[in-house]
Order: sequence, then structure tokens, then C-alpha cells
Amino acid sequence: MEDGNEPMTTPTPVRGYFGGTPLFDDDAMRHLDRVGVIDVGSNSVRMVVFDGAARSPAYFFNEKILCGLGRGLTDTGRLNAEGRARALAAIKRFALLADDMALTSMTVVATAAVREAEDGEDFKAEVEAATGIEMMIIPGTEEARLSAQGVLLGWPGARGLVCDIGGSSMELAEIGDNTVGRRVSSALGPFRLQQVTGGKKGLHDHISKTLKQLREEVGADHHALYLVGGSWRALARLDMERRGYPLTVLHEYQMTPKSIRKTIDWLATQDLKTLRNKTGTSPERIALVPLATVVLRQMLTIFRPKEIFISSYGIREGILFEQMPDELRARDPLIEAGRHLESTNARMPGFGRALYEFLMPLYRNVSDERLRLIKAACLLHDVNWRAHPDYRSESCFDTATRANLGGLDHKGRVYLGLALMNRYKSPGADSRITPLLTLLDEEEIRHAIMLGKAMRFGAMFSLAGPQAAGELRYFPKKKVLELILQPERKDLFGEVAAQRFAALAKTLGVTTNLRVARNHSSKLPSEPSTEGSEGA
Repeated sequence: MEDGNEPMTTPTPVRGYFGGTPLFDDDAMRHLDRVGVIDVGSNSVRMVVFDGAARSPAYFFNEKILCGLGRGLTDTGRLNAEGRARALAAIKRFALLADDMALTSMTVVATAAVREAEDGEDFKAEVEAATGIEMMIIPGTEEARLSAQGVLLGWPGARGLVCDIGGSSMELAEIGDNTVGRRVSSALGPFRLQQVTGGKKGLHDHISKTLKQLREEVGADHHALYLVGGSWRALARLDMERRGYPLTVLHEYQMTPKSIRKTIDWLATQDLKTLRNKTGTSPERIALVPLATVVLRQMLTIFRPKEIFISSYGIREGILFEQMPDELRARDPLIEAGRHLESTNARMPGFGRALYEFLMPLYRNVSDERLRLIKAACLLHDVNWRAHPDYRSESCFDTATRANLGGLDHKGRVYLGLALMNRYKSPGADSRITPLLTLLDEEEIRHAIMLGKAMRFGAMFSLAGPQAAGELRYFPKKKVLELILQPERKDLFGEVAAQRFAALAKTLGVTTNLRVARNHSSKLPSEPSTEGSEGA
């Protein structure tokens, strides 16, 4: 085992071996050029190219080959011959693609199989001679740190223990306060476990002894466990299948120890080939799941976490995080993603902030977490405007529930999706969406619909920004929603604006009052029977 001894009190995140000038040397920078990472793992070789908002990047390119470099390593001490040839071919292809994309940065890292094989250095030299790109063979504790940084990219407030399982190794790292603390690497990868002798008892004893040693290195008091790696993602997808879970987005999927144990027991009674076809899991990946579940079951017993989360972000995202100054790291990935989507897709970039500020009187006493969802909704309220009007609301829902958005759990996705749907119209019964609403309680559904109605009014009231035309005032105890119009822009409050304002008041369960600033007051007309055009 390798261990990193930095405690959580370390004030500054460890930067590691990457050095050089950071890509984001301007702390104010939000966007980035395309940045490539090739991860040469024990089971897979993957190239990812990031593009977009630096704090919440999009995946411009993502390709994986399951090469099995580490298969048989324990017996031979060498890289798998077939896997080595396939990995080299994949990396050569990726190098040419990097040239085609004119990448501003390309990082190639090799992990457990290459660092432990006696021919690992030969393979490194072969890759570099064939591609002209340096391949760094990183220690296990560095692998643990980078994987943990990947989790922090998606969860700035994450606190607990990261567990990254690959083909030949398993890493643990402590995270909190947006940085990485103690970390350790072990040989608990499925390829290595296949070589353990003594049958089930020998395997159980070996895993138990190793995990207890790891607990001594990273501590046992971790409320949350963040799982990184393909075997964990495959297990999570199987957990969804067993539960009939309606939202098959793996990132931030939450499980309980009880649920995981049920799924492990259930898997023992199932045909893996049938499950593979149902869940779209590759044969190579699902073959490693049974051994991974043996490790996880004992992890639950020895570390006793209360909450378990799946992270789709890992070492590749951690390398991107490595390039960021601390100020950029501290930003909210959800809000950064919303800003980027608005700047590239909305009709009037910047309007989302004005809309948020206009609606704030409705949300004086809500939680900070609810406020960030409201802000995200305002930033995203118009990014689907190019969709056909008949399908625009459904497109909004898909953006929130399916898009690559960090810092957003599953309940938040559905809440955001429902709000954005109602920004365009009141959705009727939709067999595709209805099951997802079971993730929210009645109050959350009502609040999301109210937010949608509020955005629906504010977004069309004035194209110069709603605050330029008027001011909202909300008196929940009196059950009154008031709109104060600016005298020179009072004619913006036409029929459709009146309809949408009345619809918002009805959702709030209040009466309305309309007055012109420093002039006279008047009551709003009664709510019309229709809500007007869908075009705005």
C-alpha cells in the first residue's frame, strides 16, 4: 500500500506533478479552450476532451476502449500482450484526434497496471516514440488525489471518503473544505483479486485485512462515501434496475447501505447476461462487478458510511481541476454551467440575472440551496428557445434532467426541469415525466410550478429586463401580490402580461394589486380563461 499523510487541516491543496503555467491563470476566466486528457488504466484507455465553462465543462469528445492492460499482471508481472497492443493503437488514434482538434492542452497519465508492470517503462517509451506525447506514470497516492479532485469538481461541498476502484487497484482519499487530505492506494482491484487463493474465505479474509489497514491510514469517521470507477457505476445502474428507479443518470445517484446490500444479494439470483442487455453494460465491465461487490460489502461493514454517492467524475476531471486557481475552484459548478449555456444558447445573454433579481421578492425566506436552484432556472430559462414550440417545454425538462450539470442532485434535476417546463406552459399528463415527479414531495412540486409561472411572466414582461418596467412586491400574510409599474413603461402591461401575472397569483393563492409608481392604483382585471401566446 502507498499512503499520503496530508491531514484535512492542510491549508492549501497539493498541486501534484503537473506544474507549468496553469491554463486558468486569470482568476476571472470562466471559459476554456479544448483540453484533452488520456487516462491509461488497468481495464480501459479513455480520451476525454473538455470544452466550455471551466468550472463545469462539457464533454466535447469522449471515447473509451476496454483494453484490459492489467489482466493477468499478478501472474506474469507484465502487461497483457493483447491489451498492450490495443492500448497503443487507441493512444495513437487519440494523438491524431488531438491534432485534428488543435488542442491547447493534452495530458496523458498511466495508473496501476503500467506503474506495476515490469515492462511499464518500455510501454511508456513506446507510446512516446509513436505519438510524441509524454505519458506520466503516476503513483497510487497521486491517482487517489486526482480522483478525489474530480469529485470536488462536481461537489464543491463534498465531505467524506472517495473510493476509486480500477482494474488493478483501489484508492481511498479524504475530502472536505474543497481540498484533498489523507489518501492511500491498495491492490483491491478486481484483476488482482482474481488471483487471491483460498476460495471465498481466502478472498474475504484478504479484503477484510486490507480494508482494516486502509482504515488506519484514512480514518473511519466518514459519513459519506463517494464511489468512482466503472465497476461502481455498473453496480449503481443495476441498483436502479432492481429498484425501478425512474432517472437513470448515474452522477450524484444516492444509495444507502441497506439498498446496496439488497442489490448485491439480488445480483446473486440474476442472469448477468440478461442484466447486461437491460442496462447497456459492456461484457467486460459487468464481468468485474461480482468481485467489486465483495469489496463494497466489506467497505460498508468496516467504514460504516451512512450515505453513498456515485460520481461520474474522477481522475480525468481531477486533472482539469488541477489547472484551476482556488478562486475558480470555489465557484458553484451548477451556476457556472447555467451561465455558459445562457451565453451560448439564450436569445439575450445576461437576462437571466435580471430575471432572478426581479423575482427575488417572492423568495425572501427560502434556503440557500433553493435560491441556487432558482438562480440556475433563471439562467436556463431561455436556452431551449430554438426547440419547436410544441416540444419546447419537454426540451427544457430534458436539459435539466439529462444534461451534464455538476452540483445538482437528482431531486434538484427534477425540480429544475419542472420549473423550466412551466416557464413555457402548464404541462399536462406526460407518461414519461410523471414517474420522475415521485422524487419530489408535494411542496417541492408546487414550488417548482410557482417558479415556472413566475419566470413565464418575468421573461416576457419587458425585454430590456423586467426591473426596467416594474417592481414586484409580495405580502404572503396579506396574500397579496403587487406590481408597481414605471410610468413611462406602463403600457408594457398588456393583455398577455396581465394573463401571466394573474396565473402566477393563482398559483400563489393570492390576490393581485397593480399600481403605477407615484401615480394612482387600480385593481387588475379578473383572470382570463386562456394564457395567450406560447411564442415569448
